[in-house]
Amino acid sequence: MKARQKRMLLVAIAVVAIGFASVLIINALRSNASYYLTPTKVANGEVEVGQLFRLGGMVVDGSLKRDTKSMNVEFVLTDYTNNVTVHYDKILPDLFKEKQSAVTRGKMKADGHFYAEEVLAKHDPTYMPPEVKESLNMDNKKKMDTEAAKKEVKE
Repeated sequence: MKARQKRMLLVAIAVVAIGFASVLIINALRSNASYYLTPTKVANGEVEVGQLFRLGGMVVDGSLKRDTKSMNVEFVLTDYTNNVTVHYDKILPDLFKEKQSAVTRGKMKADGHFYAEEVLAKHDPTYMPPEVKESLNMDNKKKMDTEAAKKEVKE
């Protein structure tokens, strides 16, 4: 084999190796990616059962329910248009509260509920993650707040 043929063989092996490594890296990144979705996107069926994704929104006031015999917690996330029930079986962050934004990571189950593996709460009352702020329909929030205020005045 001539020197030129050896070089060409070496280049061909290098190209195949780089291609194989690229395929492995892309598959690993794709399987670890978790997309951010809102309750409205979940309600519209943009997620498959068992798909890992992040769900963000505001925790509905009065929706937090704790199981007294275990660490199981249930709460509802809203984007002021649709709601999704979230189940979580670990300790909630200290800053987790109702009427504040939260981002969860987990999977939808066939029962239509979201089962979280991780819950993140905001750290500052004036801060809201940009993706959560954009996804929340603030017009619906204002409408809901106005309706709640009218209801309180009537009572």
